[in-house]
Amino acid sequence: MKQTSQWLVRTIFVVYMIYIYFFVYRVNSFYSFLLLNTFLAYIPIELAMHMHSKQNRWVFWLFFLVWALFYPNAPYLLTDLYHLARVNPYDPQTNLMMFHFDLWKNFADLVLAALGCTLMGMWSLDYVAHLVAIRLHQPSRLFCYSLVAIFNFFSAIGVFIGRFLRLHSIYLIFEPQWALQKIAQMWDLKALIFIVSFFIIQMAVWICMEIYRHSLQQFN
Repeated sequence: MKQTSQWLVRTIFVVYMIYIYFFVYRVNSFYSFLLLNTFLAYIPIELAMHMHSKQNRWVFWLFFLVWALFYPNAPYLLTDLYHLARVNPYDPQTNLMMFHFDLWKNFADLVLAALGCTLMGMWSLDYVAHLVAIRLHQPSRLFCYSLVAIFNFFSAIGVFIGRFLRLHSIYLIFEPQWALQKIAQMWDLKALIFIVSFFIIQMAVWICMEIYRHSLQQFN
């Protein structure tokens, strides 16, 4: 990603978080969680911008480890869309959709965070997968695609942990024994169904991005 694009991404995220702070968090809105969730989702995006193929080996793998711990926070924002259930846009008399500013503001806040974090997070995943493939001297397209699938699967596990066990990435750093014990006890059929379903969702997003990217290459 070019430097100008990186700063554009940074600016958009900073402006969005400032907006959430003043117009959502400061007014004690139910959707105040968007401030923390967006910040955590942005961390792997920023980390990916500082990674490159010619980096010192130890620095690269340290960045990769931290990126891997925080990456699930990006697609995690998709699960925040469940909070749209609190939005009731229909007039009980006419059953037609109403227009109330607060209603559509909450809708826009949630969708912007979910789409922005998921798409930019997926960019970071694809970029890091290619860097790892180069580091491992396996730059083939098939190997890169395999890494993307593996990262997305572990990301789905991370989203389940965050959503249902309420464990943030930081717990693995400061309370690893307790966090790993909770993770070891979480496995059952319902957990597997969620993980596989969310893995499919992530892969669908990545495939759409790949199709879009390859469709643009024909104009180059």
